[in-house]
Amino acid sequence: MNKRLILVIAKIGIFSALSIVLYFIRFPLPPFPSFLKIQFSNLPAVIGGFVMGPLYGLLIVLIRTLISLPFSSSQCVGELADLLIGGAVVLSSSVIYRLFKTKKGGILSLGISVVVWVLMGIFSNIYISVPFYMKAFHLTADDFVKILSAIPWAKWFGEVTTSNYMKMYVLTSVIPFNLLISLVVSIITLLVYKRVSNIFHKLDDKLDSQEESNEK
Repeated sequence: MNKRLILVIAKIGIFSALSIVLYFIRFPLPPFPSFLKIQFSNLPAVIGGFVMGPLYGLLIVLIRTLISLPFSSSQCVGELADLLIGGAVVLSSSVIYRLFKTKKGGILSLGISVVVWVLMGIFSNIYISVPFYMKAFHLTADDFVKILSAIPWAKWFGEVTTSNYMKMYVLTSVIPFNLLISLVVSIITLLVYKRVSNIFHKLDDKLDSQEESNEK
């Protein structure tokens, strides 16, 4: 039991460490607003949820969040938004994959997680991130109009004004930005999950063999 517990802790530690490292590797992606930063820390958490289960995946997201809090530059507001998105994405994808543990089930679970990711991105930006950034950086509706007007595809949705800037921000920035990240994470997960899973399954099988030998 001690060896099995150590193996579980090791798995959580590996996925959490990768998630933490990727969380701090973030960068803006013009022409999106500069306060939207690309980072792929949910990738190890999603794969971890597939390999170990929903609760372990959620634990990986929680560990990443707790470790990153002391380094927050947004008074923990950004970390809260990332926790909500990461938690919802990992839970939705791993729960569905747990129910339909096939390749088609994996594709279905990741497809649903993309939708969940975008919806949680909309929610967190409207009610958490934007109010914080407007207050912290003294941004006004006019500032948002200028920022969004510089986005090439903003004109596809009409003119950005002080009365519709939030809706335009969601349409021109939040949805495509989160859609891009979630699709990249989903595609990479589909490509590498089986290889990662096989490595951990071999470790589990080796431990099972050792336990059987000890019993004999």
